[in-house]
Amino acid sequence: MSDYDSTAETLRHIHRVRDHLNTVIAVLMERGRVHDASKFSAVEKPILDRIYPKLRGLSYGSPEYVALVKEAWPGLLHHYKHNSHHPEHYEEGIAGMDLFDLVEMFCDWKAASERNPADGVKIDHNARIYKIAPQLAEILENTLKRWPEPK
Repeated sequence: MSDYDSTAETLRHIHRVRDHLNTVIAVLMERGRVHDASKFSAVEKPILDRIYPKLRGLSYGSPEYVALVKEAWPGLLHHYKHNSHHPEHYEEGIAGMDLFDLVEMFCDWKAASERNPADGVKIDHNARIYKIAPQLAEILENTLKRWPEPK
């Protein structure tokens, strides 16, 4: 039997993990504060003013949706350049992202899917488009399944 008491070391570890989680929270809070601010730019806003009304009721990935993406392409290029939570921001796509980008991307997908609730978040569709590895796609699916319901 050892006389060593691990309590202090365990508490130090717990506090360090808490500190790191608080850092993640702070980064994500800041990202939430500035999320998609470029949509108010002179490049993106006029395009969105024209496109958003046409998005209502469209199914994500439908031919009509794809046609709107093509129509909005100049604004989307600007948007992707200024917003790292889009795989298109990186030359290497999703592989260039970090965990902060990934969390923001997932939340973006979730919010966008609420425009047409019948669609839901199409992880499988996006996994094909963005060449998301099966393991990461499954993690995203698990997150969606375990998403907390509003209280």
